[in-house]
Parts: sequence; structure tokens; C-alpha cells
Amino acid sequence: MTDNPVFARIQADIDGNDVLLYMKGNPMFPQCGFSAAVVGVLSQMKVKFKGVDVLQDMEVREGIKAFSNWPTIPQLYIKGEFVGGCDIVREMYSTGELQKLFDAKGIAYENV
Repeated sequence: MTDNPVFARIQADIDGNDVLLYMKGNPMFPQCGFSAAVVGVLSQMKVKFKGVDVLQDMEVREGIKAFSNWPTIPQLYIKGEFVGGCDIVREMYSTGELQKLFDAKGIAYENV
């Protein structure tokens, strides 16, 4: 593991939530178009998820980028697995891969 307290907080959030979205803003009021797009996909599928507003905590905002080795926000995690950012989530949704991932991980959603 790591001695980095921010990484420990991030790991605890990931472990404690089946579907977790690190985003700018919150699910009710996204603060960037990319975060809004991922919230839109998850909301359309009626997936229960937790949003973490990286704008509220600069340590988490920078820490999640280092944690995942991914330079941008939003970042989607499903059952502990880093899925990707906005473009990847939208592409996976449009091809049906996101639905297959939810099925494989046992995550409930509505197929619309």
C-alpha cells in the first residue's frame, strides 16, 4: 500500500462505492461539460453512483490524477476498477460495452 494519506482516502472511497465518479461539481450540478456528459450517461441508465467533487479538495483533485495515472477529470470507477474518462465512457455506452461491464460487475441499470 502507500503512506500517502490522499491515496488512502481515494482507495477507501473506491472500495466503499460500487460506482464512483470523480468529477468537477456534483451529480446535481456538474461544473464542466465532460463531468456533465458522464453524469448524463449514468443518469440515463439509472445507475446509482457517488460523485466526488474534486473542486472541493485540491489534494483529491491532484491526487486522483496520480492515483490512476490518468491526467483528466472526470474519472469513473466500477467495483474498484478504473474505467476511464468522458470520451471512454461515452464510447463504451454507445457500443454497449458499458452495459456489458455493469452486467459483469453485477451493477443494476436500466437498458435504454
